[in-house]
Amino acid sequence: MARVKRGVQKRKRKKKIIKQAKGYKWRRKTNYRAAKEALMHAWTHSYRDRRRKKRDFRRLWQIRINAGCRERGITYSKFINLLKKNNIDIDRKILSELAQNHPDVFDKIVEEVKEK
Repeated sequence: MARVKRGVQKRKRKKKIIKQAKGYKWRRKTNYRAAKEALMHAWTHSYRDRRRKKRDFRRLWQIRINAGCRERGITYSKFINLLKKNNIDIDRKILSELAQNHPDVFDKIVEEVKEK
């Protein structure tokens, strides 16, 4: 029975891993074993952080809204509560954008909420 020679497949698999490790430092970009280890960690972090990114941005939006609210004499929690009571459906991403880049519009929203 003839033996199986796997040189072509093995080289192809190794080259694929080395190609994915492009841009890494030192031996992690050229050495197969080090590149494979680095990629395993990188994939783990990227998977985790795709979910983490959503949390981080929501926290950032809340901080920006809170800063804008406190300048206008109201706390974040009271502001969000009044928005919900008045059926004003603007999400936190848009509110933070308004608070940061369009303070005149954000002023009008805060005044509208305070009146009712």
